[in-house]
Amino acid sequence: MITLAGLAALAAEHGEELRHPVAPFQLAGRSFDTDTEPLLMGVVNLSRDSSYRESIAVSIDSAVRKGRVQAAEGAHLIDVGAESSRASAARLTAPEQLRTLVPVIEQLAADGIAVSIESYEPSVVRAALKAGAALLNLTGSQSDDEMFALAAEYDASIVLCHVLGPHARALDGSDVDPDPVPGMLEGFAPRIERAREIGVRDIAIDPGMGFGFRLDDQRARASHQATTLLNSFRLRRLGVPICHALPHAFDFFEDQFRSGEGFFAMLAHLGGTGIYRTHEVPLTRAVLDALHHFTVEPPRS
Repeated sequence: MITLAGLAALAAEHGEELRHPVAPFQLAGRSFDTDTEPLLMGVVNLSRDSSYRESIAVSIDSAVRKGRVQAAEGAHLIDVGAESSRASAARLTAPEQLRTLVPVIEQLAADGIAVSIESYEPSVVRAALKAGAALLNLTGSQSDDEMFALAAEYDASIVLCHVLGPHARALDGSDVDPDPVPGMLEGFAPRIERAREIGVRDIAIDPGMGFGFRLDDQRARASHQATTLLNSFRLRRLGVPICHALPHAFDFFEDQFRSGEGFFAMLAHLGGTGIYRTHEVPLTRAVLDALHHFTVEPPRS
């Protein structure tokens, strides 16, 4: 059970990390203090294999329309991807991915909408950045140097994802650690340092709760995600903003699953998240607006 006493104990145990500042995040020429102005990343999936059907675009025109709608609803950028991360999803070649990705990116960028490309394939990333993508959502680590060089060349921001394997579609079968934070600190720190050496200026980190890590019991999976969200502030010692792909936990929310991301947005906020990847932009925006408006201090007489 999540209780105020439990949250207070967590904050007290890791008070130094809770207070550690993180750098502003630059996106397409705009600077975000993500502690005071959370950044919303909408999602458009070009793969029909994606598990969140409401985010699936069935054509280029559909994808552009969805991106424009999410931007109007409050998304600061739109994350587009051509492959699903589900293990059973079809794998696409780079030319197959680019056939739909490039025109979507070009049209959204022409509208002044910041676009994030979700990929682990260098040739796809290069073409996407050339088409106008402003952020690389890096769902793999097997080509880090090449990816970092591309981001530096195009002055793009990066989100580094924690994935148990070379990339999100090639997991190594590792079990999750009950407390994954120490392993994440160990994994992220050298990647951040290397990205900066190569010339990447703006970096965020994603603990990878949206990817297919090994935990077959879906209720246990959601519980692990919730715990990780609340503990994410312990990663602030790395000095960069924290990004989370919000879960939706169908096994808990069932026919109300579209409200799940609002619940997890609250946990992510308490855990120090600054960038929220969400399929439910209006809901997440409303929840975050409320959390930033209300306070826990009692009224003064």
